[in-house]
Amino acid sequence: MSEHAASQSFTNVPCPFCGMLCDDLEVARSDAGSLKVIKNGCPKSSSGFARSVSGAKPQISGRDVELSEAIQKVSELVRAAKQPLYSGSATDVDGMRAIMALADRSGGTVDHALSAALERNLSVLQSAGWIMSTLTEVRNRADVIVIVGTDVQKMHPRFFERIVCPPESMFDTTPEKRTIVFIGEGLDTSGAVGPRIGDVITLPCPSDQIGDVVSVLRARLRDFPVSGQDVAGIAISDLESLAALLRDAHYSVLVWSPAAFDFANGHLAVHTISEIVKDLNTTTRSGGLTLGGNEGLTTASSLCSWQSGFPLRVSYATGKPDYDPAIYSVDRMVTDGEGDLLVWVASISTQLAPPETNIPTVVLGTPGLQVKRQPEVFIPVGTPGVDHVGRLIRVDSVVSLPLQNLHRSELPRVADVLQAVRATL
Repeated sequence: MSEHAASQSFTNVPCPFCGMLCDDLEVARSDAGSLKVIKNGCPKSSSGFARSVSGAKPQISGRDVELSEAIQKVSELVRAAKQPLYSGSATDVDGMRAIMALADRSGGTVDHALSAALERNLSVLQSAGWIMSTLTEVRNRADVIVIVGTDVQKMHPRFFERIVCPPESMFDTTPEKRTIVFIGEGLDTSGAVGPRIGDVITLPCPSDQIGDVVSVLRARLRDFPVSGQDVAGIAISDLESLAALLRDAHYSVLVWSPAAFDFANGHLAVHTISEIVKDLNTTTRSGGLTLGGNEGLTTASSLCSWQSGFPLRVSYATGKPDYDPAIYSVDRMVTDGEGDLLVWVASISTQLAPPETNIPTVVLGTPGLQVKRQPEVFIPVGTPGVDHVGRLIRVDSVVSLPLQNLHRSELPRVADVLQAVRATL
């Protein structure tokens, strides 16, 4: 048992289990070392902190070994690989630094398991630019919030509580009510309640027709004619009313997650939303807010940019960083059999499983990770903010939060394992 396994209560705990990094949790640890969220939790945080990791051992081909032997085996695999692939990348700042450093030393390619969604945003940012808000700005300033095609409650269970519906504001003792608009089908609207909320407008449409809807909305904002009476089941008159609402708003915010736009040309929907925000800023104030960032995605993307000068999907095969979002997609490379070693890092949740592949695989994962094929090496690692201190970058990319060590276990950090591997190369 760990010397820290005594009952204790931790306050102002940041939660690593979604990109919002809510930092107001209270977590209790029992004498046995188990954790329980006792205040300000959500389903993701409650299950994440409570999950047991006891008994996990490093393994080589399913055989329990000492950590030093597992690290040595990983070193041998990396040293022998001619095209190592590094993905998953669900870790904290130090862990991602170690991934980048090892990829640099070994001539590998760096990606994140969820980067396909991020690429829908990046392609727009790179080609056209955008005007973005932050969680704090939305919480304190927005009077109209339009949620586009995204089930925010599922992705970020406390988004409405902390950002959309708080009764107080930084600037007003009695802030004005705000209007909430949902565009899309099957969206959970139950969070849009409370004294801060005024009108709630729902415009249902098929998810894969979001791009058509926002295109018509932009056309009417610009007073361009549109034929027909409806688009994707939404009356044109309702979109005209929404356009008027956005024109009259003091600070409107359009919210989306790129992961929700997993349909043909989903990046074009992101582009249109971004252009709506630009159009509105000619006469009023508006901003975009993109959500997601779970599994350390925002941290991985930001760190890759700091270290290499490029977003994710970078290769060091030539001895220097080379960026190509199509060529260096690790998912594509695995599917096409282009790599000869996959190093998969998943230290946050148990859902981020590596792809099924015949490529030799090394997994640095949280215990309980759902792995379909026995990897050549499995090393159980700690979760930042639970098993060790760390730092993650919030979904809006403007704040990095230090994470506490709640002493759930003494599992090693991703950073320490990969630094040990790199030291042997």
